[in-house]
Amino acid sequence: MAQSILVTLDGTVLDPDTPFLHADDLAAVRGDGIFETLLIRDGHARCVDLHLDRLARSAVMLDLPAPDRAAWQAAIDLAATTWTERAGSRTEGLLRLVYSRGRESTPAGPPTAYLTVGEVAPRAVAARESGVSVVTLERGFSLDLAEAAPWQLLGAKTLSYATNMAALRYANSLGHDDVIYVSSEGAVLEGPRSTVVAVTGETLVTPPVEVGILPGTTQLATFALAESEGWATQTRVLRPADLLVADSVWLISSVTLAARVTALNGRAMPEPEHAKKFVDLVNRAISVLPE
Repeated sequence: MAQSILVTLDGTVLDPDTPFLHADDLAAVRGDGIFETLLIRDGHARCVDLHLDRLARSAVMLDLPAPDRAAWQAAIDLAATTWTERAGSRTEGLLRLVYSRGRESTPAGPPTAYLTVGEVAPRAVAARESGVSVVTLERGFSLDLAEAAPWQLLGAKTLSYATNMAALRYANSLGHDDVIYVSSEGAVLEGPRSTVVAVTGETLVTPPVEVGILPGTTQLATFALAESEGWATQTRVLRPADLLVADSVWLISSVTLAARVTALNGRAMPEPEHAKKFVDLVNRAISVLPE
């Protein structure tokens, strides 16, 4: 198992066992910060521009200082290179960017920023290969909450993931692998760590971000490539019934990539003929590197 990597924004590679985060950092005591997770594959971090765009968007929503894009880009490149040198190009890495408000004791001080790399979890690999059994759970808000209550930070990738982790544990206790959240009106939202995509024929459909969900980087990359290759793409409100009648439903994300929903609320979802074609589409979409 490859040793994890810790990189600071100034380009220093630290011993991952060396204490780094202060105990009063607002990332730890309040979850007051943002993060991104990227996949390192074949020596390169994937969809970097989309992730940095989303990091900047989340920072605006949390009133954090604008991230130094050039510094983050350089640190990402260093982290990916260091990981590949140590683990080899065949070993995928999970690269996490963390950006918090800094220490509670120094409110005027600088924000905290760092990157870590570790191996992709076996859970993610299994989800790619075998799919996931999913249960729908109430998210507890309506479709218009993001506009009516911007302080709820819906659509920002914040460090406050306790509710998402609780939802996944609850699903596991019921014998399911993952979750699709639904609004108080019963509309499909997103997974705790994924974007929902329904496929019917050669049409891809995902919920709109305006309903208060995180803009999915892998979804954006996949839809862009799909459109260039003649697929139809749509963003519209979906209901669980729409998922049941689709040819297939997928949870897509930066590290797991494409996990097919094999069962929804206990109802089996047969494997479609296009499954391999869709997985190939996602894999190629995240492999497009900037020139």
